[in-house]
Amino acid sequence: MAKELEKTDVVVAGLGWAGSIVAAELSKDGKNVIGLERGTEKKTEDYLTAHDEYRYSVGHEMMQDLSKETITYRNTDDEEALPMRRYGAFLIGTDVGGGGVHWNGDTWRYHPYDFEIKTMTEERYGEDKIPEDYLVQDWGITYEELEPYFLRYEKNSGVSGEQNPMGPERDAPYPTPPLKETPVLTEYKEACERLGYQPFMIPASTISEQFVNPDGQTINACQYCGFCEKFGCEWGAKSSPIVTTIPTAKETGNFELRTHANVVEIVKEDDEVTGVLYIDTLTQEEFFQPADVVVVTSHTTNNTKLLLHSGLGTPYDPETGEGAVGKNYCLHITPQVTGFFDKEFNTATGAGALGICIDEFNVDNFDHTDLDFIHGANIALKQTGKRPIEQNVVPPGVKNWGAEFKKESIKSFTQSLSSHAQMITLPHKNNYLSLDPTYKDDYGRPLLRLTYDLTDHDRAVHDFIGQKIEEILVEMGAVETDRRELTEHFDIFPAHNDHIVGGTIIGADPETSVVNNYLQMWDEDNVFVIGGSNFPHNGGYNPTGTVGAFAYRAAEGIKMYLEDNRQLAEAGEVAGAN
Repeated sequence: MAKELEKTDVVVAGLGWAGSIVAAELSKDGKNVIGLERGTEKKTEDYLTAHDEYRYSVGHEMMQDLSKETITYRNTDDEEALPMRRYGAFLIGTDVGGGGVHWNGDTWRYHPYDFEIKTMTEERYGEDKIPEDYLVQDWGITYEELEPYFLRYEKNSGVSGEQNPMGPERDAPYPTPPLKETPVLTEYKEACERLGYQPFMIPASTISEQFVNPDGQTINACQYCGFCEKFGCEWGAKSSPIVTTIPTAKETGNFELRTHANVVEIVKEDDEVTGVLYIDTLTQEEFFQPADVVVVTSHTTNNTKLLLHSGLGTPYDPETGEGAVGKNYCLHITPQVTGFFDKEFNTATGAGALGICIDEFNVDNFDHTDLDFIHGANIALKQTGKRPIEQNVVPPGVKNWGAEFKKESIKSFTQSLSSHAQMITLPHKNNYLSLDPTYKDDYGRPLLRLTYDLTDHDRAVHDFIGQKIEEILVEMGAVETDRRELTEHFDIFPAHNDHIVGGTIIGADPETSVVNNYLQMWDEDNVFVIGGSNFPHNGGYNPTGTVGAFAYRAAEGIKMYLEDNRQLAEAGEVAGAN
């Protein structure tokens, strides 16, 4: 039987960006907050030996242990789902800070079009433009409403960037200037300009100069070491929860961090959520932590899994279309083209978010009238630092072994560049999350099951964007190109990227969404669910900046709820419209 602990104001399950922002904001406000994290706590100095590609990038040192907790996956309902045994299509972080420690640092605001995608698309192209069977919906919140929260997140992280010439005008400049423009990036930029595009530097949380954020936390200047994605930053130059929000929460004296605490259920008694059940992963003891408010801020998959395990909300049924928990799962597909050149490039140094990009083919910045898709992608070339194992490419037709491979891979290591895009993925009625009826985790609870396959819309956008990327590399001087093609069906391996969304989506209608525009559950007033799981679709940018903005807004909502215990939004109400 679980041991019952002393009640707290707020308990937070998961301490990545979303959870740590909520913990910091509420503890600064005088609320007693307990943060539960299933992993360990590491400091910046713990990553002094982190420049090990095999251990961290290939071996996924910082990710969830798939031998204890994984997911099952299948393409269609008539197939048996099988467990994921190695990482590929996405990553699930662990330890304090979660994905906010091992991320690259690309820090975007989702575009105004994303938040009102259904309305804006139909206004411009008519109701028939959105393909049948795609669950496209407005988010129940506008860009204008979120804009001040975007700015708060950017100031917390010291983001380095410049105005997107194709995006909405910023109310304030980025806190720090853009990262350095390297010779490689200059060549890519000039090629884009010759094609008539307006390139600009990617907004980055691997920041260009030392910065002290509004809470007094210091983020150091990037050293361009080239070890960001899947690595922790030993210099404290990549903005992360362990550099910013976790220290801020601790300094208040109102925050308690518990590690090795794996939350397995949100407890509901007599029609009221009363707290969470968690297991100490070291001793296997069970604890019940009572709280006035439960905040769920784990990975996209685990947010959904926790609601399903707890019986909160109505599970999505693809046959009837009813229910919303598990609905609108989307993978972030990444079109990529590698160009091979007759000259050498020095790309050994870099940073996770060091890059040049264009937005001409993103959101609705171009006319889709004669195209069989909507939205698009942000196209970029990034200099993240070239590493020998996973970035060892050869031209098409060369075998990946033997003497020819060795010769060509040595040549291509300095004579190739890869350009990629963050691409829209629309939700489809047959792509969703549910509980697996067969396989269980280390605690005897059902694994989360992913039912997902690539769609015709995916293929149409991927082909269009791939062609645009290829044109830029040819303009840059590539003598040969290798465009990555989509497989016939989705497979969990090989990698795309770790931006997956959906499952606990935001909206203005309780029938088609899980949370309102404060990320408060429609069905449980004292439960807030925050993360990529809130996104009704995957846009053309990395999601972290929008997750951060959501977390700051949710923190305000939780403060209001603690004052008068009410539902903070009415059905049909769009934020900013009241």
